Amino acid sequence: MIKKHPLVDKSPLFKIKGINAIEIGYIMSAIISIDQFDSPGKLVALAGLDPKVRQSDTWKASVTRMSKKGNKLLRYALIWTSNNMIRYESKMKAYYEKKRSESKSHYNALGHCAAKLCRYIFFILNNPEAEFVN
Repeated sequence: MIKKHPLVDKSPLFKIKGINAIEIGYIMSAIISIDQFDSPGKLVALAGLDPKVRQSDTWKASVTRMSKKGNKLLRYALIWTSNNMIRYESKMKAYYEKKRSESKSHYNALGHCAAKLCRYIFFILNNPEAEFVN
């Protein structure tokens, strides 16, 4: 039934290599309408992939973690999709390998890739007719 839903069946998100109908269903059920976001950063924040700021008056943390304040299902779908995307030769795989070369753990690098995927999704849903190469 998910695969036949009109939001999923005719979704421009199929332009992304490594994404399937179930993941699009998860993502679109959380986003509902891209019109409510005026920047990709707000979509990243909805997913809880934005950095958690830890600081006081004089002290500022040198390492940050993802806030996880957002939608758990959306965050899970984005990270899972990112994991699928890094299996193919693409810009996302190169980005993942770059983060790994910076001594990031596998899941930390996937978190960075998921945030990049949010930016991809924001672009594609706002420009459905535009060409997208990943």
